[in-house]
Amino acid sequence: MHSALPKVLHPICGRPMIGWVLETALALDPERVIVVVGHGREEVEAAVRDEFPDAPISFVVQEEQLGTGHAVECASEALEGFDGPVLVLCGDTPLLRTQGLEALLSAQGSRDAVSMLSAYVPDPTGYGRIVRDEDDAFVRIVEERDASEEERRIPEINLGVYAFGAADLLSYLARVGDENAQGERYLTDVLGMYTAEGRAVEVVELEDAEEAAGVNSLADLAEVRWGVQLRVLDGHLANGVHIEDPATTYIDHGVEIGAETVIFPCTVIRAGVRVGAGCEVGPFTHLRVGTALEDGAQVGNFTECKKSTIGEGSKAKHLSYLGDTVVGKGANIGAGTIFANYDGVAKHRTVVGDGAFVGSGTTVVAPNEIGAGATTGAGAVVTRSAEVGDGEVWVGVPARQIGSASSREEGGESPEEGTTEE
Repeated sequence: MHSALPKVLHPICGRPMIGWVLETALALDPERVIVVVGHGREEVEAAVRDEFPDAPISFVVQEEQLGTGHAVECASEALEGFDGPVLVLCGDTPLLRTQGLEALLSAQGSRDAVSMLSAYVPDPTGYGRIVRDEDDAFVRIVEERDASEEERRIPEINLGVYAFGAADLLSYLARVGDENAQGERYLTDVLGMYTAEGRAVEVVELEDAEEAAGVNSLADLAEVRWGVQLRVLDGHLANGVHIEDPATTYIDHGVEIGAETVIFPCTVIRAGVRVGAGCEVGPFTHLRVGTALEDGAQVGNFTECKKSTIGEGSKAKHLSYLGDTVVGKGANIGAGTIFANYDGVAKHRTVVGDGAFVGSGTTVVAPNEIGAGATTGAGAVVTRSAEVGDGEVWVGVPARQIGSASSREEGGESPEEGTTEE
């Protein structure tokens, strides 16, 4: 991965890779989940606990990485007293679906059998191959480094996902050796022991080979991320969200979007964002963590929001940055507006009242407040803590009050031209 970050913590659509695997496992309603950790274990444990604080997840440590068989054996103490099926998953296969695991458990059926997942792929390089006999029955799994040229041409691969009876698993693991090219204890050798003793190994082929994808490089990560992204987008489409161009729309896991909202092309919505019903987002919009759009809000071209709430029916449609901002109902944020929330040390908040009109090119230095029904003229710089009152009109650099909404209606001085939204 060419990264100091543990592989299973590389993010995919707003959550660590291992989060997708654990979500799939937890959907089976297991009695317990045991995560075997090694490199970067403190980071992995912290991320998993943060993602699933109430799940029945425990951790065991593999001090030395001596192979997959050794990794599972490290969990033996945590399995004491358990006599049901044990499902073994890999933390780097985020596209696996629950349906495939349910089929795997069904095939395992009894404690006298073991089942495994397989897939046929166009390029099996890097994966263990499944060797079958002339009757198409499972014989063994051969890792690529140990495979002959003929075996390397086998297109059916092992996914490293199995269902065992608990007692059998622990008994066989104690007999696994390390006589192979890598000098490791392979979990796959357990399946060979089953067949050697005439016991059943049930092979369950995935209907969708895409689910077989594992991550061993940044190129793999990018390919898998797109597969996850399509599932996220499909979920929103099924809930009545209009996504005009899924190919250029990026939405993270856990984002909430109401029905009849329209997402235009080239939009990025990060984790921790909530979008109401009947909103418009994009094109070329970036919504970051902590952003909430109330029903009917519109955020458009080249506008970025971070930790901001945009009130019902309010608009920020052009070339603006809204950071640490609360915008009330029915307000208009003109083109080129910047809420300057950072003073070099800390972030500060700005509140914009209901029905306010922030003119094009306005800069508001936080902390600050733009009152309900207030107006700023084009290019105004509202300095820190100036606090524009309800209904007041401010213009200039630095901005100053020149009247009120009522005085404008009576023919008083008007703000400069160019304050309109469009």
